[in-house]
Amino acid sequence: MADEKIPRRDFLKGAGAGAAGAALATAAALPQATQAVAAPAPAAAAEPEVWLTLTPTEVEFIKAAADTIIPADELTPSGTDCGLAVFIDRQLGGGFGNGARLYRQGPFLPAKAELGYQLALTPREFFRAGITAANAWCVKTYGKEFDRLTPAQREEAFKAMDSGKADFNGGFTSAFFFDNLLQICMEGFFADPMYGGNKDKVAWKMIGFPGLPASYRDEIKTYFNKKYDKGPLSIADFS
Repeated sequence: MADEKIPRRDFLKGAGAGAAGAALATAAALPQATQAVAAPAPAAAAEPEVWLTLTPTEVEFIKAAADTIIPADELTPSGTDCGLAVFIDRQLGGGFGNGARLYRQGPFLPAKAELGYQLALTPREFFRAGITAANAWCVKTYGKEFDRLTPAQREEAFKAMDSGKADFNGGFTSAFFFDNLLQICMEGFFADPMYGGNKDKVAWKMIGFPGLPASYRDEIKTYFNKKYDKGPLSIADFS
């Protein structure tokens, strides 16, 4: 109320302190035997991270890259907290990373950028070489690998890679590496959560995407020209 002499927050603090003092006084008056209580159970240890294919150095690079491309803000958590590193690890450790759907017989000749991926490397080999080249360039430029740079330096490094100004010696340009890194981060951010990214469907909630089409097919007429106010559903929700 407007005429309160003690602000509500201060009152609650005082009430809490008073309750704690009373509890201590009561405990002191009790027999020693009654004061003995079971020790609290230890907090459950965090589950260890398990990686299918990324090395520790690559994991740290991918996490730093994901958090630079998708920093935490009022809309979503950071890229790492959204599961991008897990998504990328799973993709590179599976058929995509092994080039299962790529023509691998050659010859592998220089080609225009609009023709897409034309390298002899599998995507897994490509990202490994790209991370190695990116870290080498960062050490040469900043004296540190990418994940050890400040946020401002990371942005600066990515701008140099995006423009092709970073010198890579892996048979492809820094711009080509950055384009593919950005693409796989976007895919992980908006993918179905069952693949590791888009944790808790944060990206879908941000843009209002309802999820698996079959889940809202029968309500299209009901919500025509209206906001769909139900939470999104993923493939895992139907398993």
